[in-house]
Amino acid sequence: MEMIDIEKHDELIDYLAASGLLAGRSQPACTNLRGGVSNRTVKISFADETGWVVKQALAKLRVATDWYADPKRIHVEAEGLRWLARLLGSDAVPAFIHEDHQQQLFIMTAIAEPHHNYKHLLFEHPPEAQHAVAFGGMLATLHNQAYEQREKLAAVFADTSFFEHLRLDPYYRHSAQQFPDAAPFLFNLILDTRQRRRTLVHGDYSPKNILIHENRLVLLDHEVIHFGDPAFDVGFSLAHFLSKAHARKPLRDEFVEVAEQYWHTYRSHCVERPWADDLESLCIRHTIACLLARVAGKSMLEYLINGQRAAQKMAVKHLIDEPPLSLAQLIRQFPTLVHAYE
Repeated sequence: MEMIDIEKHDELIDYLAASGLLAGRSQPACTNLRGGVSNRTVKISFADETGWVVKQALAKLRVATDWYADPKRIHVEAEGLRWLARLLGSDAVPAFIHEDHQQQLFIMTAIAEPHHNYKHLLFEHPPEAQHAVAFGGMLATLHNQAYEQREKLAAVFADTSFFEHLRLDPYYRHSAQQFPDAAPFLFNLILDTRQRRRTLVHGDYSPKNILIHENRLVLLDHEVIHFGDPAFDVGFSLAHFLSKAHARKPLRDEFVEVAEQYWHTYRSHCVERPWADDLESLCIRHTIACLLARVAGKSMLEYLINGQRAAQKMAVKHLIDEPPLSLAQLIRQFPTLVHAYE
């Protein structure tokens, strides 16, 4: 069978029928989902109000700059989905349905309506403590439970090439090229990150990859999952809270508070664990690096305008030159710094 394009719905339906996946189901309705840059994603809705989501990896990502990645990463995501159901519980991720190595796609269940995307909630409403606490608790559970099965997971998720190509290169290395003042800091962090193989790392742990259904968090998008440095997940996610504090100035104090609650929840579950030595210092460095990457890397935050991006770069420069002593200090200091540079 030739490679199909799942966004061409006739091709997708023919594929599902030929694969025997539609047995006993009425004609489905297909909707293209937007928001991600690295995959084609289509929701399939059935008459009984159930649904699937089909993901097919792109070789060239949908961003302004040239950014390529091997579509085989879709199978890393499928394996990650299966493992996360064991580590976090079956309610914390969609259920796996089907995988096809030739078509570079996999299928999972769609989360039932009504549900809300956490990123959208953070822009449409004031941030809520309960969500931040659950978000921190989920990440702590992932890192702790994976550590308990580290020998098996270290082998299954030993390949870090997709993390290199989709995170370290476009986020850290590209930012170093665009903002040379930060290059020594970023290159040293890359080296340290490669050497730390502690537990399973999601690699894309952010509000945009969380759906909230019946006050339950559901984690999505696992294509850069790997065994490595868990501090990356913390820095990557905290950079989202702090960048939103920058973007939504009237709610700055509320975003600072939920960022602190997120970090406190995560830290309280992890700080004494055997894998967590030097945890906070690494989290500080990754948070600073991700704050820069989201305004100077290949995947810039769309909600920050040019003046805000410039201020965020200068705030990061200050944090590199005068590193905070704790992550709590960084969380409190960053919004004040960006305000001063605007």
